[in-house]
Amino acid sequence: DRLYFAILCQKPKSGAANTHYFCIDDELVYENFYADFGPLNLAMVYRYCCKLNKKLKSFSLIRKKIIHYTGFDQKKQANAAFLIGSYAIIYLRESPEDVYRLILAGSVSYLPFRDASFGTCSFHLTLLDCFHAINKALQYGFLDFNKFDVNEYEHYERAENGDFNWIIPNKFIAFSGPHSRSKIENGYPHHAPEAYFPYFRKHKVTTIIRLNKKLYDAKRFTDAGFEHFDLFFADGSTPTDTIVKTFLNICENAEGVIAVHCKAGLGRTGTLIACYIMKHYRMTAAETIAWIRINRPGSVIGPQQHFLMDKQAELWTEGDIFRAKLKGNHKIAVTRILSGVVDISINDT
Repeated sequence: DRLYFAILCQKPKSGAANTHYFCIDDELVYENFYADFGPLNLAMVYRYCCKLNKKLKSFSLIRKKIIHYTGFDQKKQANAAFLIGSYAIIYLRESPEDVYRLILAGSVSYLPFRDASFGTCSFHLTLLDCFHAINKALQYGFLDFNKFDVNEYEHYERAENGDFNWIIPNKFIAFSGPHSRSKIENGYPHHAPEAYFPYFRKHKVTTIIRLNKKLYDAKRFTDAGFEHFDLFFADGSTPTDTIVKTFLNICENAEGVIAVHCKAGLGRTGTLIACYIMKHYRMTAAETIAWIRINRPGSVIGPQQHFLMDKQAELWTEGDIFRAKLKGNHKIAVTRILSGVVDISINDT
């Protein structure tokens, strides 16, 4: 009964004997690409959780109610609600549905999140989608703040340091497309393939998948010991069934981590990684989009969102078949091992 969330029209007066108010609206701020405004990224979720844990454990606040308040800016309201809801799921072990119900108490409504584009939004990502994404990420081991390195995340997400993010730990990195040489173009830094080698080798990346037009020679990766594949499709568009099938096959057979890029490492990259997540973890399209955007804001754009919705049932079915085959192969292997045991005899000497 100590933690509360409130929408207030003005800043509350400080000094109340039994209440501590705090606000993060101007502290944890989403950096938009276009008309997008959230959800806030994983580093901000982590920093918020650390801040709130510190307050709840503070001796000076132990007898006070902790009230996270937000103002009347609807976009900041949605992000504030996302943060406290995520905290409740991660640390209080509340269910996404219960958290969402509490957040909506008092007939409050929140703006749904949207993609990083201009114009009318045709796909709404709700707070509940985001809460389910956080919950499933916990279940599947994608999210573990005991192992999360916030400084590394914030370092490498910056364009000058490589512009990349982990989407699934030890499986997928999404990154901005390399160029033939490292340079700054129109104020934006580009990196040669070699700039990524030290980090990729350290973190067991074995496979590079390029989805955009060729801006560097793939030989620079293959000569360095990486596998390299090209699966081009146009910027802002959706992949063919053949591309999806090939991508999944590559990822299912890769020995190590897969690093995927298009031009910016957002739209096409996020879309194909989403296909893998939906197939192998049975997450909904909306949950998957939410998780990818929490890790790499701006991912999955325009028609790519509807494409994933349309592919959901098919990918779930493919995943069920894939897992059934694996289970069957495991049973066959165990049977063979056990049948071999029958032939083993022990000779007394």
